[in-house]
Amino acid sequence: MNQDELKALVGQAALQYVVPDQIVGVGTGSTVNKFIEALASMKDQIKGAVSSSEASTARLKALGIPVLDSNEVVELAVYIDGADEINGQGHMVKGGGAALTREKIVAAQSKVFVCIADESKLVSVLGAFPLPVEVIPMSSARIIAQFASMGGQAQVRTKDGQALVTDNGQHILDVKGLQITDPVAFEAEVSQWPGVVTVGVFAYQKAHVCLLGTSAGVKTLKF
Repeated sequence: MNQDELKALVGQAALQYVVPDQIVGVGTGSTVNKFIEALASMKDQIKGAVSSSEASTARLKALGIPVLDSNEVVELAVYIDGADEINGQGHMVKGGGAALTREKIVAAQSKVFVCIADESKLVSVLGAFPLPVEVIPMSSARIIAQFASMGGQAQVRTKDGQALVTDNGQHILDVKGLQITDPVAFEAEVSQWPGVVTVGVFAYQKAHVCLLGTSAGVKTLKF
């Protein structure tokens, strides 16, 4: 099976975690797009969705799935999202699609986080994938220097030759060269740096379940 087929497989498998008559939290990215397509098959059984990005909102609405503002919802039964990396404890690196801040917000209001990913995303130590960090633009140079003191090489993510602007109007730094052996401590430290909006380590909002697409089918990991 190719990567696209594996993504479709886990997107379909995630439907079993969707609670009827509830609102589902929906993440962002190519794997989640497969889940959104699958979710359309049971849209009449749910009250709607809370989305983590403008892109996912547009996809949901195009398929006739109502999208609610997160402030209108006290708690979500489940949040379905992908990951750029996930370790054996359910800690993740996320933000390759630049939606990490809203993803972390929706994850925080969800009882269960189900990560959907293909087997290439499972790692023993986080950090090989460049770590996304959403920052307030005026702080970029100083935060790049702080990562350098840790041994990381950070640069501003660009699109069409310009600094990429997130749905929140901020910039993204992508940091290479890190080995994140203690994700909880790392997330706690970097989150306190002035100018950091959100760091793409999801350790406090970790996955409870990971549906991993493998050549042998969907493997379920529970944390």
